[in-house]
Amino acid sequence: MAGHSQFKNIMHRKGAQDAKRAKLFTKIAREITTAAKISDDPSSNPRLRAAIALGRANNMPNDNINRAIKKGTGGDGDTDYVEMRYEGYGPGGVAVIVEALTDNRNRTAAEVRAAFSKHGGSLGETNSVSFMFDRIGQLIYPVKVADTDAMFEAALEAGAENVES
Repeated sequence: MAGHSQFKNIMHRKGAQDAKRAKLFTKIAREITTAAKISDDPSSNPRLRAAIALGRANNMPNDNINRAIKKGTGGDGDTDYVEMRYEGYGPGGVAVIVEALTDNRNRTAAEVRAAFSKHGGSLGETNSVSFMFDRIGQLIYPVKVADTDAMFEAALEAGAENVES
């Protein structure tokens, strides 16, 4: 019977799954490469540590992780990934900041500009909307680490704006 080959069905399904994994691995490898430019030591570089943890959580092979770290430290690789930040206004005057990781600045700028104009927005100049935003972080601790009052005191001394239990 034509079109009912079990092998072909498996082959097409596995090919689709492999393509999805490859796309995910590429994104994670770019993040590891960019984080490794700061420092190649995961114990002193929290961004690299988080990227490696993300790779391991998605079953990324250690060879791929090590290759990405080596590429970020300048060991090998011909592409140089750069972090870019674009600012603009979306529909209705909503302020938007787009952070992109790219190997081609011109192509990325054109794509971001096209996305803004396609959806009724406009790309702004540097610092046109960033003054409206604050870069903040979030730290999460288990309850058993310390009682509520001690955690609140430590957070206030460190300069935290908000503490939730």
